[in-house]
Amino acid sequence: MPRKRQQRNVAKARKLREELSLPEVLLWRLLRKEPEGVKLRRQHPLGPYVLDFYCAERKIAFEIDGFAHDTGDRPSRDGRRDLWLSEQGIEVVRIPALEVLRSAEDIAEAIVRYCQR
Repeated sequence: MPRKRQQRNVAKARKLREELSLPEVLLWRLLRKEPEGVKLRRQHPLGPYVLDFYCAERKIAFEIDGFAHDTGDRPSRDGRRDLWLSEQGIEVVRIPALEVLRSAEDIAEAIVRYCQR
């Protein structure tokens, strides 16, 4: 990836960290202190993408999807993104934002368990 594009992606990730969605904020409050030793990064730049949450040790990306991910060209864009990440050896787990809003604690626990498996 060209250096200039990579720098733009890092800048985008920094901006996104300041503008987390409510489900992302709720999860980050629970995950930021590395529960059970599981370290996650938020809004992590990787290649041409920014991952919502990323466990580098296990190479797992957790994407929090709002309803917009079901509309327009988003499903095909998400598919291309997931394929690219898979080619890099990264597993993608998509979590509906509504599930996080229903119980951020349960989702955070599930993410930690998933990373520990």
